[in-house]
Amino acid sequence: MIRFVVDGGGALVPDVDERLPGRGFWLSADKDALKKACSRNLFARAARASVLIPSDVVERTELLLARRCINLVALARRAGQAVQGFEKVRDWLRSGRVGLLLCAADAGAAGRAKMGSLAGAVPVVTALTAGELGAAAGREHAVHVAIEPGRLADRIDREGQRLAGFRATTS
Repeated sequence: MIRFVVDGGGALVPDVDERLPGRGFWLSADKDALKKACSRNLFARAARASVLIPSDVVERTELLLARRCINLVALARRAGQAVQGFEKVRDWLRSGRVGLLLCAADAGAAGRAKMGSLAGAVPVVTALTAGELGAAAGREHAVHVAIEPGRLADRIDREGQRLAGFRATTS
């Protein structure tokens, strides 16, 4: 679910951090659901007032969700709770140190399948691109990133699932 609020000027604002003041309107984390809610003027109906819907609200929401995921992965890396690269991720998977596996959406199918088979019951998020994972990992690109189990891995998984609703991902 994604929270939206109406700002002081009457414009709809995505509140992906769920911290903005005001009455929130919750919507499924799905691009089509947001488009439908905007086209049918459902936010105005829920607010019982006119709501200005920016033309780029869908793209802005996706961008904010992606930025949130990238920031959380970068935080995990700085905290020493993440590794990137095929060999390091494979070693962590074999040792059972992985609470979440991130595979780039634009990675090769064979590489994702190989990592997926090693992951077993570990949740896998494929919503970020190699460039976005690389930005979070301090590199140009990263295809595989492993996160240690814990609250940070759970938060990244939640945000990755929300972002996946806005991006067409292949398994």
